[in-house]
Amino acid sequence: MSGTEIERADVVDAELVPTPARASGGAEVAQYDPEVEAVLRAMREAAKQHLSSIRPEKTKKGYAQDWKMWEEFHAWLAERTGMVLPLVAVDEGTLVGFVQWLDDVKHAAPATIDRRITGVTVEARARGAHVPKDATVAARKALKPLKKDRARQARGRGQATPATPAHLRQVTAAGRTVPKKPGSRRRRATYELPELAVLRNHALALMEFAIAGRAAEAAALDVDDIVLTGEGLEVHVPSIKDREARDVEVGYADDSAVCPVLAWQAWKEAAGLTEGPAFRSVDQWGHLGTARLSADAVRLAVTRAAAQGGVNVKLTGHSLRSGFITASAKGGARPDVIRRQSGHAPNSPVFESYIRKGKRWEETAGKGVL
Repeated sequence: MSGTEIERADVVDAELVPTPARASGGAEVAQYDPEVEAVLRAMREAAKQHLSSIRPEKTKKGYAQDWKMWEEFHAWLAERTGMVLPLVAVDEGTLVGFVQWLDDVKHAAPATIDRRITGVTVEARARGAHVPKDATVAARKALKPLKKDRARQARGRGQATPATPAHLRQVTAAGRTVPKKPGSRRRRATYELPELAVLRNHALALMEFAIAGRAAEAAALDVDDIVLTGEGLEVHVPSIKDREARDVEVGYADDSAVCPVLAWQAWKEAAGLTEGPAFRSVDQWGHLGTARLSADAVRLAVTRAAAQGGVNVKLTGHSLRSGFITASAKGGARPDVIRRQSGHAPNSPVFESYIRKGKRWEETAGKGVL
């Protein structure tokens, strides 16, 4: 083959096979002709739009709030330095400075700071910025000692108080009479909850506890997801926020007053449910709605039911999930069995903290020493 033929072959091969080039970090980056690059760019943009469309709306709003806080931080910086930095300049210096500002100026809780680091990183990358891994590692390194400070931890809400079986008994034993809230426009000092709302609240609280579920998972349940068997209920807990769906078993309780199976049957029969959302709105006159309760509505229903029952701590939607895990561990259930019910990852530190809380008096180092 002549030299000219070799040159021509090289040209043809270069059009068919990408020519690798070295990036600044030493990695090979393929170079393509303009038409191929245009198609790849369009596919990258389409992928970005698709991923954005399937991101939960609440997550989008959270990231938007994080970015607003980032903009406020930059305005604060500009006042002190006289220099307006580009918002997409997210590096080790600016991100660590952001952590310090959130702590010193905004008095944010460590958990809030941690979330804002994630939100700013995601939003910056969505705007085309390159956020080096060293920057996020440095930011969380700066955050680490803040997480150990009890005074800073107290800035946030902290972990939800675990619901106990005793709390659930208070909820289900509560009467229907509800006192008027301070500032309420109701004329009467007290009012009666509709029986249908009471049945729903009991079934909702006991179901969420029994499946060790999140409020969003309880809200997403359909009637078809809950199947009555001779042993109890087979519940299909749907996928929420990209978490895997799971199938769990809910047996009859020894105490009928807090039996999730009986509570579900009572609510289902009273509401005449045959399909669609398992838990729905009930107005002040006892009329059943068709709309599914939102996750926030589930949390509010649990909190109100607990307050009405005289529970002396504030229970939230997550109280039921953590409470089931803690109570099960205290009762001697194996962690792998509990994890199958709750859907936690095998290495979840949150799950382990719930297990330790349940076993803390059963496995104390000084047990039997004195």
